[in-house]
Amino acid sequence: MTTLKIKALVLTGYGLNCDIETAYALELAGAIADRVHINAIIDGSVSLDDYKILVFGGGFSWGDDHGAGVIQAVRMKHNIGSRLTRFVENGNLVIGICNGFQTIVNLGLLPGFDNDYQNRSVALTYNDCGNFRDDWVTLAINSDSPCVFTKNLTTIELPVRHGEGKFVADEKIISRLIDNQQVACQYAIPDGTPADKKFPYNPNGSMLDIAGICDPSGRVFGLMPHPEAFNHFTNHPDWSCLKEKIKRGELDAESLPVTGIRIFENAVNFISSSSG
Repeated sequence: MTTLKIKALVLTGYGLNCDIETAYALELAGAIADRVHINAIIDGSVSLDDYKILVFGGGFSWGDDHGAGVIQAVRMKHNIGSRLTRFVENGNLVIGICNGFQTIVNLGLLPGFDNDYQNRSVALTYNDCGNFRDDWVTLAINSDSPCVFTKNLTTIELPVRHGEGKFVADEKIISRLIDNQQVACQYAIPDGTPADKKFPYNPNGSMLDIAGICDPSGRVFGLMPHPEAFNHFTNHPDWSCLKEKIKRGELDAESLPVTGIRIFENAVNFISSSSG
């Protein structure tokens, strides 16, 4: 059972533009979601201690002028880096979506090897296709991953909208992510098999088709696709066709695509069960 007592903080300000729909998705999942300006966290007028879920959402923080998520990461690390680390160490949840994923990678919150949430060891860089991608992708979920957010999911379709989503890292880092089951989701072709870097199924050229990773605890998660942007089946590009097939009895309503709300429900349910 979820509870409305679970509070989630969704960062906003300085070019972030997905905060409203992200807060809405969290509320659909059973949380109380507050949209809070980055400055309010930095100056202490809003305390991270009042929340159990922290969301670094999508957008173009500081216009991506010095690289996606770079300025936001620098500003937050130098002002509240220790508070962010303490938030994670206290057993809370963090999710970084698109620009938020880029930010938490730059902060060093991911991959979090050996409880190190300070040092950067992976990167998200320019798409191989050379341009911004606004499309839908299929994600294959790693059932062996400790990731809290992807629990009990196998595949999910989500939209992407980014110009710097290519996941890159040293081969040793990639091997460690694989060995630790920290690769939570990978780009796939529609039947769920690996994209094998084929475009547009892998929209950016990410190494090993990596779309999202978690820390070893599974409580910190970052992904390029936008779960908050698939909050109802009518968000799906094929929704009208699916609706017609249901109407004709060709498709059961239970066969509708899993929405991104499941990712947020998993987070709320985890905190609820941990608190209970």
